[in-house]
Amino acid sequence: MREIVLDTETTGLDPLRGDRLVEIGCVEIFNRMPTGQTYHVYINPERDMPAEAFAVHGLSAEFLSTKPLFHEVAEEFLEFIGDAPLVIHNASFDISFINAELDRIKREPIPRERLVDTLLLARRKHPGVSNRLDDLCSRYSIDNSHRTKHGALLDSELLAEVYVDLVGARQSQLLLASETQEIRVNSAGDAPRRQRQVALAPRLSDAEREAHRAFIATMGEKAIWNEYLAAPVASPAG
Repeated sequence: MREIVLDTETTGLDPLRGDRLVEIGCVEIFNRMPTGQTYHVYINPERDMPAEAFAVHGLSAEFLSTKPLFHEVAEEFLEFIGDAPLVIHNASFDISFINAELDRIKREPIPRERLVDTLLLARRKHPGVSNRLDDLCSRYSIDNSHRTKHGALLDSELLAEVYVDLVGARQSQLLLASETQEIRVNSAGDAPRRQRQVALAPRLSDAEREAHRAFIATMGEKAIWNEYLAAPVASPAG
């Protein structure tokens, strides 16, 4: 199953008060494994950058002033995510900004039914403790030492690793790998072969077998397959 792990950076906390998207990062995963396909874009918010937001992600208004507007990248973004489920940490925050931008350009919003909120998953699995992305990276021994500031693509990459652990997929992958290795060691690389306890009933009827024999008889003794018949085995010298 294809899923998209997604993160955003913004100018603030509330799109209804004029805050805007400034960065989108996406990581494609298939069957809970990253494929290497990513989407990343900086966006010109057409406004100033509050100091509080700049302290979080380090994206200045000057830097973003040369980047494309949302409507210029919207089609590419929507094409990348397709109809896949969106895996997001604190999904209501990010999707409110994305849908606000889509509303500005008269595009349909992304329905909340598509969202997989890893914050909710983490709270169910680890109740009563902090479940920020940094905390989850530490809990699952994921190296986030290079995360000095928030960044949409970097955070998506880290979240993809966290998500695999949250849903138990990594443990399943390790177990499968261990079993595969054991099979190869014990059987010199051959895959295990299971035998049916009860043989399947033949599917050919007696009439079909007789018709086949009659057809073969019409081929005569010079039929090509006769060249491949095994030669008689010589009896051992006595």
